[in-house]
Amino acid sequence: MKVYAISDLHLSGLADKPMDVFGPGWEGHFEKIKRDWAAKVREDDLVLLGGDTSWGMRLEEGMFDVRSLEELPGIKIFIRGNHDYWWSGITRVRQAAPPDFYFLQNDCIRFGNVVVAGSRGWLCPGSADFTDHDLVLYKREAERFRLAFSEVKKVRREGDILLALIHYPPFSLKKEDTLFTELFEENAVDKVIFGHLHGAGYFPLRSEKNGIEYLLTSCDKTKFSLTEVL
Repeated sequence: MKVYAISDLHLSGLADKPMDVFGPGWEGHFEKIKRDWAAKVREDDLVLLGGDTSWGMRLEEGMFDVRSLEELPGIKIFIRGNHDYWWSGITRVRQAAPPDFYFLQNDCIRFGNVVVAGSRGWLCPGSADFTDHDLVLYKREAERFRLAFSEVKKVRREGDILLALIHYPPFSLKKEDTLFTELFEENAVDKVIFGHLHGAGYFPLRSEKNGIEYLLTSCDKTKFSLTEVL
């Protein structure tokens, strides 16, 4: 079993939000992703989707885009991004999802010797636009990750690999300590997968902090290809 990741697909099957308005590189971006996905992934592989999957505002709109991945191989694991407004209530989302589609919200899931813990996260101190309002949400989202790791303790076995899936980058370019990185280190996370970032600004696709590897998987950053995590 291999593990791949990609984030920020921003699909708009039922929403009028074409991504090519953000530049010619986005033209036909979903077709590029599907070609790369089909070439790499086998049915028993895991594919982690790090949020902002759909521009849809309602559940049926978001699920239309989610179901557009149904033809592709692999077991899909999703977290919510800041633009996933269609994701309103984890029970409703899970009930509407196809088989082998899994949605994490402050919890985890285990396949073989791989445990994936996931939650959305938030802007961290040190970000250019961080405000007092963000501080409240940042602390709240850290508590949600604490809940996720409480669930990890129930299922993790010796020798398991622990992956953390978070939408927002868990630190700024200076890689300072944050509540998220402290939780990752306390819980012996092996790798962290995140997205959210777009455009030409520099942020490494792979970086390391205190023995943990961090992978940026926003699809435009990875040239619309999946990142092999394991």
